[in-house]
Amino acid sequence: MTEIAEPMQAAAPVSASFHTGDAAMKRLRSRYAAERRFKIYGILAISFACIMLVILLFTLLKGGVSAFWQTEMRLEVTLDAAIIDPQGTGKPADWDRGALQTLATNAIYKEFPEVEGRLEKRDLRGLVSPVAGVFISKILDKDPSLVGQTVQLWLPTSDGVNQILKGGIDRTLPEAQRTINDRQLAWVDKMQANGHLKTAFNSTFFTSSDSNYPELAGLFGAAVGTLLTMMITLLVSLPVGVAAAVYLEEFAPKNKLTDLIEVNINNLAAVPSIVFGLLGLAVFLNFFGMPRSAPLVGGLVLGLLVLPTIIIASRAALKAVPPSIREAALGMGASRLQAITHHVLPLAMPGIMTGTIIGMAHAVGETAPLLMIGMNAFVTQAPTSVLDSSSVLPVQIFIWADKPERGFVELTSAAILVLLAFLITMNGAAIWLRKKFERRW
Repeated sequence: MTEIAEPMQAAAPVSASFHTGDAAMKRLRSRYAAERRFKIYGILAISFACIMLVILLFTLLKGGVSAFWQTEMRLEVTLDAAIIDPQGTGKPADWDRGALQTLATNAIYKEFPEVEGRLEKRDLRGLVSPVAGVFISKILDKDPSLVGQTVQLWLPTSDGVNQILKGGIDRTLPEAQRTINDRQLAWVDKMQANGHLKTAFNSTFFTSSDSNYPELAGLFGAAVGTLLTMMITLLVSLPVGVAAAVYLEEFAPKNKLTDLIEVNINNLAAVPSIVFGLLGLAVFLNFFGMPRSAPLVGGLVLGLLVLPTIIIASRAALKAVPPSIREAALGMGASRLQAITHHVLPLAMPGIMTGTIIGMAHAVGETAPLLMIGMNAFVTQAPTSVLDSSSVLPVQIFIWADKPERGFVELTSAAILVLLAFLITMNGAAIWLRKKFERRW
């Protein structure tokens, strides 16, 4: 029996799937375009940040580099023993140092003998720094045998002369808009033509403390105060922060109390810094009676300020260590404490150091809490201990920025450059320590 074959049905045309065809290619092109846009946005954001950084550095360098130089004038100073040592004892301890400015005034009068009249002489002595006597005192301290002699000394000019010669003040401005008048400008030009003016490195900026006169003001006292304050901050925040992080992450039971502690630690990291200043004022100064303006109090306040940051970063670093490290140490017979101290902590140290870097960088730039505990006092001597009155670099910058003299404007920019260098050095040391303790597994 012959079977009749059924005619084969024609195969249905294959339709485009979700992953092929024009619609899929359109979606693919859209994703690629979004990815390109995202890259462009990232490049624009980084470029904007770099441009702002360059503008900031350019502004600081333009306004601050000139502070590292000081204009000096050469004067023939007669170191009259009758003025310096009126008692005639010959002992530097008995010198009348307050009268040394008279020697500089007499020297500038000798330079221009033709100047007469009270007003003209007032303008003339306005060319030399009103604290030139301090520099004469330092010279005599180095060589007391100069008393009674007439010597050529390079003494700092007044701030007005200094700014005119460094271009900080436009000499073409009307006389009423300049700190020195036309008559003084003529005297300055004459001294410059005679070679009696020069620009020298301003070592006073690095060796002196604060002063009401820009030619005598320096950062040494604030720099020492910053070092002492940061030392106290590190000694307080790092051990306590790491210990708290280890306990909360490795030993503390998970209950409502530890949850409350964790929430409060996270909240403290966002509390305005001035609140910590109020805490230091109420507790350390008023309750415990600690000295005002002392690096000890400043370090304690800043230590409390950065403590939440170090705890949070340390907990994250501990959590990032693989559980297998703990299990292997426990399996070999180590106690829980030995497993943490011998294995987990060394592996978490890079992350802990990163949190410390962030916290210390935050602390070194803080001003508000230190103002609350009186570290904005006028301190003319560098502190010798953590209990002495002191200032710090951010507060010193704040004080100088509020002064009207043109010389303090450039000192402010220069101090910011020094603070940035201080911060970079501190961070570089911390990064070196982080690399030193870094271990790989």
